[in-house]
Amino acid sequence: MTIRLYNTMRRQKEDLETGIAGQVSMYVCGVTVYDRSHIGHARCYVAFDVVYRYLRHAGFQVRYVRNFTDVDDKIIRRAAELGVGPRDLASDNIALFHQDMDLLGCLRPDVEPRVTDHIPEIIRTIQDILDRGHGYVAAGSVYFDIATFPAYGRLSGRALEEMQAGASERVEDDPHKKDPMDFVLWKPAKPGEPAWESPWGPGRPGWHIECSAMSRTHLGETFDIHGGGKDLVFPHHENEVAQSEAASGHSPFVRYWMHNGFVNINAEKMSKSLGNFFTIAEVLERYHPEALRLFLLGTHYRSPLNFSDAILEETTARLEYLYETLLAVDEAVAAGGPEGGSHPGLELLDGVSSRVREAMDDDFNTAAALGHLSELARLANETVKSRRKTPGRLEVLRKVREVASTVSSIFGILARPPAKALEEIRRLDCHRRCVDPSDVEACIRRRAMARQEKDFAASDRIRDDLAGRGVQLMDTPAGTAWKLLKRTGEEP
Repeated sequence: MTIRLYNTMRRQKEDLETGIAGQVSMYVCGVTVYDRSHIGHARCYVAFDVVYRYLRHAGFQVRYVRNFTDVDDKIIRRAAELGVGPRDLASDNIALFHQDMDLLGCLRPDVEPRVTDHIPEIIRTIQDILDRGHGYVAAGSVYFDIATFPAYGRLSGRALEEMQAGASERVEDDPHKKDPMDFVLWKPAKPGEPAWESPWGPGRPGWHIECSAMSRTHLGETFDIHGGGKDLVFPHHENEVAQSEAASGHSPFVRYWMHNGFVNINAEKMSKSLGNFFTIAEVLERYHPEALRLFLLGTHYRSPLNFSDAILEETTARLEYLYETLLAVDEAVAAGGPEGGSHPGLELLDGVSSRVREAMDDDFNTAAALGHLSELARLANETVKSRRKTPGRLEVLRKVREVASTVSSIFGILARPPAKALEEIRRLDCHRRCVDPSDVEACIRRRAMARQEKDFAASDRIRDDLAGRGVQLMDTPAGTAWKLLKRTGEEP
């Protein structure tokens, strides 16, 4: 089946037809590294990480570029507040960004260009815009001349008079602009700020021109997929289209535009002013990285996503259930049994794999694709519980593991050894619920001693006390195990 994806430019799903057969060139707008990345960034980069993974799984050779904006007004201000150099601040935050992405299981892009390493390419792109008559110089600044680009507004679908609210770097009372809608390509140096020499005097790039120059450098004047958050459609990506096509004289600049939806916190827009702004690091102090990733992929990338502790608790329970299933499968395979024989589960597994592919081929629908994991887990658990002599039992369990491995490679979940993952989940669960594992183990030892002394009343009190704290004890021939009781709404 052909991969279909929603193209923001045409507002419809289209078959993926790349510039070079079997190859995909993809650019995703990166972060401005003035601070730690937040869960809105996580949503974007996990979504496009799965696009990258699935395209490779589907047999494409993918060149994935994601930039860093490492010079910017916010970076300069934050560096001054902290008493450090802007480049040092940017480098530190790039390292923290990589740390966050690595924990989330995001693969590194093939190229991660920094703005400050591409100043000559930016200057060259601006000069091409001027040479083609789409820009002008005024008081040391270079502006893009909107009037010379009639197609402006095509991506966002906005009329020209609608395009003022929220437009970065547009100051209506700037006396040097021909039109208040014109935007800056190069800004003159200010005392104490980073600056580079240019044909228009010392200064630094405007925000929008950076991505045009870096995508042009690493992917060419036309490439296949450009991605980013929905908030970038206007003005950033609209300006990229104008700049890039004005500089090259070629259209289209990008074949397919993809944009992920916003993240809301408890049904409200995420905002520092509302006190509901969370960094990735803050969330990962409380929840397992794969639980956050599973949560982010549980909603189609174009739809808005509602973030809440309750939903993450539910997702954690689901992840725990999936890993418990894989652990049971591994133990059953290790225990062995008769080889050979047919089993209806093999056909069911083929159906699950087919439905996952169909969902992903339909605009990378991770929500629908991951929904089929419940079918996989149900079949796996039923097969584990079946008699060891059941024909084809081992073949089904091994195939379950193969499908789980494919799921891991595409979605970046179920990637750890099950026992290790379950221990990580329990440790974070204990931290979140203020349960001390060493205290639980001490209570279990006291209970064992009470039972040995036949003081069953004391034994029951200890069990009941732990249950009241959310800890369930399980007596087995090998000793007493424990786990945290699931909260209401946590059933997978």
